[in-house]
Formats: sequence, structure tokens, C-alpha cells
Amino acid sequence: MDFRAASQAHVIPHFTKGAAWKADDMLVMDRGEGCYVWDGDGNRYLDGLAGLFCTNLGHGRADLAAEASKQMERLAFYPNWGTTHEPVSKAAALIAEVAPGDLEDTFFVSSGSEAVESALKFARNYHVANGDDSRYKVISREWSYHGTTLATLTVTGVPKFRTTFLPMMWDGVRHVRNTLGDTAEALESAKAIEEMILAEGPETVAMVIAEPVQNGRGCLVPPVGYWQELRRICDKYGVLLCADEVICSFGRLGHFFGSERFGVVPDLITFAKGVTSAYLPLGGVIVRRPLLETIWDSEVGLYNHGSTFGGHPVATAVAAANIAAMRDEQIMEHVRANESYMADGFEELVDKHDVLREVRGTGYFYALEFMASRSADRDLAHEDALALQQGVLARACREAGLLIRPDDRGATLLVFSPPLIADETVIDDMHDKADQVVTRATEWLVEHGSSVGGSNRS
Repeated sequence: MDFRAASQAHVIPHFTKGAAWKADDMLVMDRGEGCYVWDGDGNRYLDGLAGLFCTNLGHGRADLAAEASKQMERLAFYPNWGTTHEPVSKAAALIAEVAPGDLEDTFFVSSGSEAVESALKFARNYHVANGDDSRYKVISREWSYHGTTLATLTVTGVPKFRTTFLPMMWDGVRHVRNTLGDTAEALESAKAIEEMILAEGPETVAMVIAEPVQNGRGCLVPPVGYWQELRRICDKYGVLLCADEVICSFGRLGHFFGSERFGVVPDLITFAKGVTSAYLPLGGVIVRRPLLETIWDSEVGLYNHGSTFGGHPVATAVAAANIAAMRDEQIMEHVRANESYMADGFEELVDKHDVLREVRGTGYFYALEFMASRSADRDLAHEDALALQQGVLARACREAGLLIRPDDRGATLLVFSPPLIADETVIDDMHDKADQVVTRATEWLVEHGSSVGGSNRS
């Protein structure tokens, strides 16, 4: 079978333009091992984005596949409604062990969007149970991404994802600015949340949601004290604080949860992606036990939400095996030991290439931002930015054998998020391939662009 032709004839792709999907050279992925994947023609690529921030233990793990097979043979499926089973019990217990503070109870779903949707509903459910019926509003941040269901899309702050569906969105979300800096002045972004709570009326606000390191706009690392300030503000006004860790959890920042890196205990944590290293779909929301007890002790008596596949026995069996492997193989320690090496290599690329503004990130999560010329302090012309975002960078990545995602959310970016097992050899390969991509982008700007500010500097 011609798999490319069959997909083009019958599959609706995710976030992919028709022209790209119909291309004669559209990639057909065939297999993966470690930090690399191969297409159907035998070409090898470094998976520099860990699929989509999720194949944390890398490709080709026979142990995770075996765990799934074993569980399928024993109990392939039974719903987590009024009954339980061994895999979901194990996964929930392991998550409780590694989650911060008294975040001890997990509601399982199958994706990150569902996880955030569940957090939104939990916050409302909690406030109603607590007698605060007027609380329903959610405060989010500009350029944040929290999912694709209509409720989570409303919370998302990326304009291009929202525009088409604006008439269908609910009116309870307010967006505030996020920080691009790492100085004390950047804490003004936290103050903006407090100002929004006061402007809306604290008695109407249910939840504040934020990623520990925001992906949208390119790996925005918060300044020291930012998350503590969010915690103080939410406590002051009786608002729940939700850390959206669909990307940042299960090792991406060198801890099981990114909240631990920033020294805060939120009320809720959403997760997905890396909990199974993407070997099966699984997500969830972890909540503090006192919040759950408030709901159970109320007249309502239940968290009024459910999902057919939530707590799926095969997915949770793989999650338990994945978490155990991360512990046994000291993945968190590995990330923390190598993150400086990864960051230093990206800093060297910025020093070398005048078209790079800066690198941002931490752990195994970084973004390079483009401009026309750093030495001349000149931004890309709009048409040049579009050309880089809509084809030039993607072609250069493919030519270099690097699978990452050129990003256009608020800037022209290359985002890197390799499997957490990447060692110095793989990291060197990633830096070399990134160097090729930036060199090719510079050449294109020199040949075709209108905003070039100089050639590479060595």
C-alpha cells in the first residue's frame, strides 16, 4: 500500500494546511529508536521535539510495549466508574508520591485538552460545593496554549487558534500579559493577575491557570518569586491556582513536576504527554485532597464529570511502568546534569549567528528566537518572518535531519524539546543540526529577504 497516498486520500491531519498535506514529499514515519526516527525511505531524523514534548523515554522501549501487551491480555478495558483496577491504583499512587505537597488525588482522562477541561470543571464544582456559586471566571495569560476543546480554547491565549471559533466561546476568561524577562520588574506580570482579579471582582473568579514554563511565545521562564507571588495572590482572594503541566511534567524541567522546580504547591496540576512517554494516550488533573473532600462532603457529593476511557487499564499500566523506569534510570538527575551543556550549546549558536535574538529555556526545553540583526537591533520584516515561519525553516530542518517545530506564536522561533534520555552525543548532534538550520535561514535572508542585518559571526 502507498501509505502517503492513502493518508492523503482518507486522513484529516491535525494543524496542517492542505497544501502541506498534499505534498508529494509529505513524510511517512516508519520506526523509532532512542532519540531518532526513520521515514519509509530510510532517512534518519533526530526527534528534537520528542514527538510533541512527549516521548520522554525515547522511542522503541520494549519494556513499555510489553507492559501494554500483558495488561491487554489480563484486562483490556473496564471503566473507572464506581469500580477500580490494579493499574489505575498503581499509577495514581505513584503520581501521589512524586507530586508536590498534598496533591494526592488524580482524575484520569486521555489528553491534555481533556485534563485542562477537567480542571476547569473541578474548579467550578469546588466553588459551588463551597457555597461560592458566583465564582466561574478563569484568568489565563496571553500566548498561552491550554487545549483545543471549546472551553480550553477559550482559556488559550493564541489568537490564530481562537479567531474562527470566537462566537462559540464562553465569556468567563480574561487574559493578562506574561513576562519575557527574568528580572524583578517582570513580576509586574504577576501583579497584572491581581489587578484583573480586583477588576472582575474576587467573588467571581474561580481559577488562575499558567504553565510553569510557557511554551507559547517560546519557553518563557518565570523570574524568581513569580510563582510564589501567584500563590500569594490566589490565597488572598480564595482563587484556585492551576499549573498546566501538560508539557512541563514528567521530567521536562528536570523534576517529575515543573512546579517543584519553582518551589510552589498549586491547587491543581494538569498533565498528559510524558506520563506514558506517549506510548499510549493518557492525561489527568491532580488535586489537593482537601479540595476533593469539600466536594464529597457537600450536598452535591461528587465531582460531576466523567470519561469513558479515563483511567484506562492499559494506559495506566504503561504510566506506572514509565514512572518506575524514570525513577530507576534516574532520568530527573540526568536532565539536571545535562541541562547546562544543552543551554551552553544554544548560547554558542546565538553568539555565532547575528539573526538570533536569544535563547530561552531550562531543563530539556529551549527556544531560539530570530530577528533581522542583533548587532543592528533590527527586527525581521513582516514578510521575511512569514517566509521563515511558513516554509523556509521547515525545509531547512528537514534537510538537516532535524524534526522540530518552527513556531510562529508571537515571534519567529525554533523550539527544542528532545527525549529526556538524550546524552551529550545526541545534544551535540542537535546543536550541529540547529546550526545548519540557522545558517540556511541566514542564507535565505541574504538572498531573498528585505530585513537582513548581516552575516554569521564566528
